[in-house]
Amino acid sequence: MTRGSDLLSRATARLTEAEVPDPGRDARRLMAHVLKVPPGRLTLFLPEPVDPALEVVYLTIVERRAERVPVSHLIGRRAFYGRDFLVTPEVLDPRPETETLIEVVLTEPFATVLDLGTGSGCILLTLLAERESAVGVGTDVSTAALNVAYWNRNALDLQHRADLREGSWYAALEANEDQFDLIVSNPPYIAVNEMPFLSPEVREHEPRLALTDEADGLTAYRAILSGLTAHLSPGGRLVVEIGASQGMAVSRLFSEAGLRGVRVIPDIDGRDRVVLGTRRRI
Repeated sequence: MTRGSDLLSRATARLTEAEVPDPGRDARRLMAHVLKVPPGRLTLFLPEPVDPALEVVYLTIVERRAERVPVSHLIGRRAFYGRDFLVTPEVLDPRPETETLIEVVLTEPFATVLDLGTGSGCILLTLLAERESAVGVGTDVSTAALNVAYWNRNALDLQHRADLREGSWYAALEANEDQFDLIVSNPPYIAVNEMPFLSPEVREHEPRLALTDEADGLTAYRAILSGLTAHLSPGGRLVVEIGASQGMAVSRLFSEAGLRGVRVIPDIDGRDRVVLGTRRRI
């Protein structure tokens, strides 16, 4: 039987050959998954021989990673703000940069939250998990995405505080729905002419509907702002994720919609990532 260390070396070489970013990290994450050991303790198991059946499984998923299938799709999970979320090809892969939006929102209190285009539910569910008295609604036009969000909601035992509804933006809400004191969104913001330059992991394996508006990348923000008066309480906040080059354009849309205190917040890498604004009180 092959030792874990030798198998890991072989896998790392294969991912390096396929030009996978950070091949050593991914090889270790996949091995920890296959061996069902905590990633931080994998080193303890590397001198041991690997069961031949597990070796076949491991090398198979390594080959899929070499084809640029995202690690999250191979292991079915992605960590986000300290919690694990189910991830499938039907939803965006939660990213560390999006945690910037969570941090911004948590700087102020809220009791009700609306997450437009909820996808996996990672934003809505994280916010509710962090604020135990809050309730919220997540909407998404994709039935398949909502199925993932349902699973994550129930896994976090938030089914009594998180309502998930199918529909495009505000269309899923009832006509007499109460307003929310917080609206959040990570909408499709990639311009169609930018799509060819995305990594294969994103371009070929994540849902195109959640990536691009097939236009200038600003369509979703216009739609969100057009329904704001009906659904955001006076004094309530709108907080959205943006692309790194969109800070000025989205800020201008916020200001034109009458929001005050408009700010652009950078992510952990210093790139513009979040725009926030507050609806004026009547």
